[in-house]
Amino acid sequence: MALEQDQFIEQVVELADHQETLAVCGHHDEHLRYLSGALGARIVPRGNILKIIGSPEPVGKTRTVLEEMLTTLRRRGSLKRRDIKQLVMLLSQESPEAFEGLWQGAVRVPSRKKIIKPMSPRQADYLKAIQETDVVFGIGPAGTGKTYLAMAMAVASLEQGEVNRIILARPAVEAGESLGFLPGDMLEKVNPYLRPLYDALYDMMEPERVHRYMDQGTLEVAPLAFMRGRTLNDSFIVLDEAQNTTQEQMKMFLTRLGFDSKTVITGDVTQVDLPRGRKSGLVEAEEILRGIDGIRFVYFTRDDVVRHPLVQQIIDAYERLNVDREMTER
Repeated sequence: MALEQDQFIEQVVELADHQETLAVCGHHDEHLRYLSGALGARIVPRGNILKIIGSPEPVGKTRTVLEEMLTTLRRRGSLKRRDIKQLVMLLSQESPEAFEGLWQGAVRVPSRKKIIKPMSPRQADYLKAIQETDVVFGIGPAGTGKTYLAMAMAVASLEQGEVNRIILARPAVEAGESLGFLPGDMLEKVNPYLRPLYDALYDMMEPERVHRYMDQGTLEVAPLAFMRGRTLNDSFIVLDEAQNTTQEQMKMFLTRLGFDSKTVITGDVTQVDLPRGRKSGLVEAEEILRGIDGIRFVYFTRDDVVRHPLVQQIIDAYERLNVDREMTER
């Protein structure tokens, strides 16, 4: 049944200037059209004023998102379509109060003059855990920001003088091809496995700075096997794709931690590529280390995915497939 006119309310969001108006409205008001379709309120731009018209709940939600868009724009200096979609998705999953405190956990990366903001309460909890704890496990599906946020914290810690070096590691698990038959020396053979770490680094630091740090030994990107026999003091260490560590490798890695160091272990226990019959070191660590003071486990879900919206649907489809297989096997 259509709402009567007197059931409509009108609220206003004021923008600072023409540039801010362009950023919030988007090209040909595309951001406003998206918000109207997603939240159900009409948005009418009038100069630097946005009028929000509709029933109370959609109007309130729309104003909340618009105000958070303004906060993002003013603090970070930019506003992207994916930021807006993420805000709408977060609002649909949580209450409006879910936005509160997200900026408190923002990570400043001086070299790129970037501010990396958690996009969900769970991401904010993860960053807080890294700040407060020496060993943090981030476990959950791809696209939830586990590794990216950990690396942002590592870069910020280095540039603020809290650690002397960053070490990024990944297990090199053969996925259908044998490392021995790949061309080049050992580093060239494992480089494809480390590529995602380099990609994230270049997003946070200028390439020249990355190369200079690597030449100086301040920054190291290496296969997990290269950690054996070392003690890592004054370091920020990130182990990515930890579900593909063996039990022995995980124990070896965790015992490398030295004084004034911090380590973050990330992985997805549903994506283990180890040979059949080998138990994941991440799965075992989850079982035996939970409850130890100084070690935190943060669990991500599909609701924390910050990639293309289809990634969430893909994760859901595979989860349904796994449930069907388990029921069939029973």
